[in-house]
Amino acid sequence: MIIAIDGPAGAGKGTLAKRLARHYQMKFLDTGALYRAVGLQVLMAGGDPADEATAIEAAQALDFDFKHMGDNVFHAFIGGEDIESKLRTNDVGAAASQVSAYPAVRTALKDFQLNFIADARQNKGAILDGRDIGTIICPDAEVKFFLEADAKIRAERRFKESQEKGLNEDFDAIHKQIIERDARDRNRKDAPLIPADDAMIIDTSTMNADAVFDYACNAVSKAQSAKNAKEAV
Repeated sequence: MIIAIDGPAGAGKGTLAKRLARHYQMKFLDTGALYRAVGLQVLMAGGDPADEATAIEAAQALDFDFKHMGDNVFHAFIGGEDIESKLRTNDVGAAASQVSAYPAVRTALKDFQLNFIADARQNKGAILDGRDIGTIICPDAEVKFFLEADAKIRAERRFKESQEKGLNEDFDAIHKQIIERDARDRNRKDAPLIPADDAMIIDTSTMNADAVFDYACNAVSKAQSAKNAKEAV
């Protein structure tokens, strides 16, 4: 079984995906980390994420790995270097949104995701979170969720996360970046951020993580029962 979780930044995709992966003992992939890794690689090289040729070159040369570090912890690596702490800043998030708008970058990273899904289908399945999993990467996913929340609430969540990590980031800047990123992600021509027709939409604005998890588990259980019944025929 493949579970696709899409939605904008700060809606709770990662939190839900990791909890589901641990609960169902499935593989997990934060596909946004791929684009963040490309954006980070461009920034680390002193490049401009707005330069399409630079972004494409970084995507095609990306040596990326995503490792389970135990419990509910997953870290991203570039060239064997643990870059998780660098990957989650708002500047890198903005760079990721810029590079993800280029079709050639998305093509370069699509094969990685498809291979991951193919391997997962041979085992227990997988949870993938991103922005186009249910619409482009895996439209045949058995369960699809689209998480959303008010932009200000999402900014408050990201601001709290940055404080907990000891990062000195400004709330207004985070809020502005989220609004700008939403606009880029929703309006890009290639794989825009939209829910799949058959996705379950969850507005997490007034829901805590436990409520979202319980809702999702109920939906997954129903899908598993339907899948088992179909296979038994």
